[in-house]
Amino acid sequence: MTGTEIQEIQDDGIAEVAVLGVDKPLRLDSGAALGPIHVAYKSWGTLNEDKSNVVLICHALTGDHYVRGVNPITGKPGWWQNMVGPGCPIDTDRFYVICANVLGSCCGTTGPAEINPATGKPYGLDFPVITIRDMVKTQALLLDHLGIDEIFAVVGGSMGGMQALQWASLYPDRVRSVVAIATCWRHSAQNIAFHEVGRQAIMADPNWKGGRYYDEKDSPHAGLAVARMAAHITYMSESGLTNRFGRNLQDREALTFGFDADFQIESYLRHQGISFVDRFDANSYLYITRAMDYYDLSADHNGVLAEAFRGTKSRFCILSFNSDWLYTTEESREIVRALNGVGARVSFADIDMDKGHDSFLLECPELDDIIRGFLVSQAEQKGGGLS
Repeated sequence: MTGTEIQEIQDDGIAEVAVLGVDKPLRLDSGAALGPIHVAYKSWGTLNEDKSNVVLICHALTGDHYVRGVNPITGKPGWWQNMVGPGCPIDTDRFYVICANVLGSCCGTTGPAEINPATGKPYGLDFPVITIRDMVKTQALLLDHLGIDEIFAVVGGSMGGMQALQWASLYPDRVRSVVAIATCWRHSAQNIAFHEVGRQAIMADPNWKGGRYYDEKDSPHAGLAVARMAAHITYMSESGLTNRFGRNLQDREALTFGFDADFQIESYLRHQGISFVDRFDANSYLYITRAMDYYDLSADHNGVLAEAFRGTKSRFCILSFNSDWLYTTEESREIVRALNGVGARVSFADIDMDKGHDSFLLECPELDDIIRGFLVSQAEQKGGGLS
C-alpha cells in the first residue's frame, strides 16, 4: 500500500491526513472503485515496540476524529474527553489511540464535498454510495499504511459500535477485543424511517439543487437543520426531555399565541439545528445515514447473525442503556445471544441512566468503570508491554 501523509502537531495529539489507494483504488460494496482516498485521523499516546497497544475508536454519525483536545472546526472540546486521555478509562499513558474520520464524512476524509479528481469539482452525488463495511475497509487500509496488523481493542458507540462489530466480523484475526456501546446489528425499520425524514428534509430544501450546491451562494442549511432536529429527538429519552425541559417557557412569562419558540425544548432543538449546519455537510448526512440503513451483519450469512462471528477470536463487551429507545437493550441482547451461539467470549451490561441514546457521550461513572475494567483485564491477559 502506497500513501502519503500530511501531519499537523496540535495542542493534544497528532492530526494527520493519509492518502490511500493511490495505486490500487478501494473496491466498494456498490461495485464502484474509489481512490485516492484522503483519511483524516488523530492519534494519542505512544505506539509500543511490537505495536500491540493500539485502540481504534470509531465515531458516530455526526462525529469526527477530534476525540479529545480542542476541535479546530468548532473550537469546542473533543467529543469523548472524559473517556480518552491520561488516566482515563482509555488510558493514553498505556494505549496508542487512533480515531479516523469515516469515509463519506466532511471533516478531512474523502466524501461528497471533496474534489473529484476526474472532474476537478466536488463529487456531490457523483460520490458512490457507501456502507459501514466500506468505512471499516478504509480504516483497515489506514492501519496497513501505519504498519499495524493487530488491534488491541476497537471501541465505538452508536454508528461507532456498528463499525466495531463489523471489524470483528470482517477481520476476525486482527481484532483482540471489541467494545460496542448503544448500538445494533442491523438498522430497524423505525430507524430507517427517521433517517428518511431527515434526508427528505434536506432534498426538499430548494438550495440543495440535486446535491450540487457547493459553488452556490446558499447551501441547504434549512433542510439540514430540520434533519438534525428530528434526529436529535431520538438521541434523548422522554424522561430526560421532561426532567430537563418539561413544558417550561423560553425567556417569557406567557404564551405568545404564535409560532416563535415558546417552549425551552423548541429553542433547544432550533439551536441544535442551527449550530449543526456550521460544521457538517448536507450531502455527507445523506450518504452516512444511507450507510447506516444498509447495515445488516446477518445479510451475508443467510440472515443468521451468529454466523457473522463464527470463528472470532475477539473478546466482546456489549453495553446498552435502559433508556435508549433508538438502539434498545433488546437489540444488544440479540448480539450477545448470537455471540454466545458461536462460543465467543462476551460480557454484557445494561446501564441504568435516564439520558437516552446519547448517554455514552455524557458523564457516566458506571460506563467508565466497565470500560476501564474490561481493557485492563484484557491487557493483563495479553501481558508483555501491556501488563
